[in-house]
Amino acid sequence: MRPPLALIAGPTASGKSALAIAVANAANGVIINADSAQIYADIDVVAARPGADEQARAPHRLYGVRDGAHPCSAADWAGLARAEVDAAHEAGQVPILVGGTGLYMRTLLEGIAPVPDINPDIREEIRAADVSDNYAALQEADPVGAAGLNPSDTTRIARALEVVRSTGKPLAYWQQKKEGGIGDDVALAPMVLLPPRDWLVERCDRRFAQMLDEGAIDEVDALLARNLGPALPVMRAIGVPEIAAFIRGDTSREDMIEAGQLATRKYAKRQYTWFRNQPPADWPRFEEPLDAPGAVERAVSIITGNL
Repeated sequence: MRPPLALIAGPTASGKSALAIAVANAANGVIINADSAQIYADIDVVAARPGADEQARAPHRLYGVRDGAHPCSAADWAGLARAEVDAAHEAGQVPILVGGTGLYMRTLLEGIAPVPDINPDIREEIRAADVSDNYAALQEADPVGAAGLNPSDTTRIARALEVVRSTGKPLAYWQQKKEGGIGDDVALAPMVLLPPRDWLVERCDRRFAQMLDEGAIDEVDALLARNLGPALPVMRAIGVPEIAAFIRGDTSREDMIEAGQLATRKYAKRQYTWFRNQPPADWPRFEEPLDAPGAVERAVSIITGNL
């Protein structure tokens, strides 16, 4: 029999962390972070990492384990997560992946495309070009790939173009050869949280304001003092640019709060859309707000019933 693996996914502020603790307590579980911001040690408050009291209620892994100066790619995280999944199974426990980074989860379950190293000269040339020029070039070199991308998506267009130019094969060719995924080796019990949007919006707004009371400004101030590159993921995490602008005196506290709440809501909206449409159709979608009477118990029952 394949060993069990629980998975709780959904947008920010949807209640994933609390549900994960309830599942861990019900199923002898170990919670493994699958959120690209919560892995960084520098942004405990801004990333809404589970607090010490929450982490004391169940084993937590891969929270705050990466220095912000060192980006954690999906492949990096998948390697770390695979080791934690194996360790949980060896200890007779149920690993529970929890987070809102769909790419992380997909990489762990489906594997990594074995794209050869990109020629650095090609990469430099493409990254220096305008996105419209790159998109036009991609339409010629890989029309199928280009058709599936937003013409203004700078990062994905550049990646697709550098792959086809450097390897002679479109990105889709390499993606079909993914390797290293664990999806076929585990008995997956997934759940996607998709609560009512108005409930989620209110939670997002409340969370950002609460972060400021819990030390988010001091946290970002300390991060800025490190003089890290602005393109690093930790510097672009939701809330960091908005709070940094306030610290620099570029905006008022009121405008910073409004901007931070708006950025959080937009991020949650993108996650909501992704998790509604991208995971397999047979993954349960739980649409109740988790603070409704009995909702957590119902969600726990669904997950543990599939383990």
